[in-house]
Amino acid sequence: MGGVSFDGGSPPPSYPGKLTPYVLLTVLAGAAGGLIFGYDLGISGGVTSMAPFLEKFFPDVYERQQSITSTNQYCKFNSPTLQLFTSSLYLAALFASLAAGEVTKKFGRRISMMMAGFIFLFGAALNAGAVHLSMLILGRILLGIGIGFANQSVPLYLSEMSPYNYRGRFNICFQLMITIGILCANLINFGTAKISGGWGWRLSLGLAGVPAVIILIASFFLSDTPNSMVQRGREIEAKALLKRIRGVDNVDAEFNDMLAAKNEADLVESPWRNLFGTKCYRPQLAMSILIPFFQQFTGINVIMFYAPVLFQSLGFGSDASLISSVITGVVNMFATGVSIYGSDRWGRRSLFLEGGVQMFIFQSLIAGLIGWRFGVSGNVTDIPFWFAAVVVVCICVYVMGFAWSEIFPLEVRSAAQSVTVAVNMAFTFIVGQCFLTMLCSMKYGLFIFFAFFVAVMTLFCYFFMPETKNIPIEEMTQVWRSHWFWKRFMNEPKIRPSP
Repeated sequence: MGGVSFDGGSPPPSYPGKLTPYVLLTVLAGAAGGLIFGYDLGISGGVTSMAPFLEKFFPDVYERQQSITSTNQYCKFNSPTLQLFTSSLYLAALFASLAAGEVTKKFGRRISMMMAGFIFLFGAALNAGAVHLSMLILGRILLGIGIGFANQSVPLYLSEMSPYNYRGRFNICFQLMITIGILCANLINFGTAKISGGWGWRLSLGLAGVPAVIILIASFFLSDTPNSMVQRGREIEAKALLKRIRGVDNVDAEFNDMLAAKNEADLVESPWRNLFGTKCYRPQLAMSILIPFFQQFTGINVIMFYAPVLFQSLGFGSDASLISSVITGVVNMFATGVSIYGSDRWGRRSLFLEGGVQMFIFQSLIAGLIGWRFGVSGNVTDIPFWFAAVVVVCICVYVMGFAWSEIFPLEVRSAAQSVTVAVNMAFTFIVGQCFLTMLCSMKYGLFIFFAFFVAVMTLFCYFFMPETKNIPIEEMTQVWRSHWFWKRFMNEPKIRPSP
């Protein structure tokens, strides 16, 4: 009932071409784009758990953390401005991604990547040299703008530059590099926290500029994509570039499909009107909004960028909290590898359903353990080693469940993808801004709250998300037509321009 079986339809096209050294350079740029996002996901939590950083910018939190008297563990880090330090990036990324879409379309992917690298580098420098909270927040906003441009342009650049048979692998590598970026941030935080003099946090924040430099340099030497050139009416240059990056002279089939795609896109008067006003796009719209909403309310991102703070709130020491974050980063990277290996073999939907059940069980266990040990008061000063180890294991298994069941967005039109990005960034901001306050007020009930949304998300995807294993993009319409629920919306014609 929840899934769909579909075997018909024509096979995907096959274009001649090989993996050229020029294309391999684009992989390097794409890897840097993934590292930028992942590094920033992982770095903020470690920095906000460092005493010298808190003493300088958040003295009230520092005083609560250093208190030798018994204190409410749930509320040690509760601070709206501390949350703003983390979440402001994602609010900036939300608005930047909307602007970046127009820049990428009108001026090309390369210019958008160049802007991402420059803005992110400036933001990293501002953060590393911050002497006041306002400098810190401004730096985070600039980082968010850089991420908004990078997330819009880099995956698109990778997809359009890579040969057809390598496209999926290159796009998945972008996701893998995000998890590697998170792990690198956790390892760097562990090392910089031990630097005497209390300036280690500056190094942690400043090193975010390294992948930005890679993107910036690469964007000066790499060309734009053939698709972007066709979009902007530069067909002759586009065909010459296509021959160069494919390493063959016979590119007519791929080039003609680019022209056809441009002509079809030109027929759509308003993709936003189509998406929101036409019933046949209702499945894509629902998935574009609900999938990123559910993903954020599983609590996964607060574990990723508040992990050291969360572990310290549970009574871990400073070193133990950073080591625990490194462990979860390793687990996340490993489980993402499982997802890469298994998504086309076992099916995304099957992986998701298993992961959803796994996440629900271990999120519930985390809530039970914390409720049993901390109660409602949170006044606990002695945390036994066995309890800390069990909590870390539960969080790791929960992270594994998310990573190998992560819902890759179903193939939708560009407008729907823009909705996905916007909703994702909006709810990342909301959860990031509210997490520490919710932990203080809801206590262990916060983890029950997250477990509830895991259950709702799993049920939603069981009934409403179709399996897409081995189904080409061209046949996704037939998948929706075959689904027990979505088929009722698929008979209305698409909106075309009026004559």
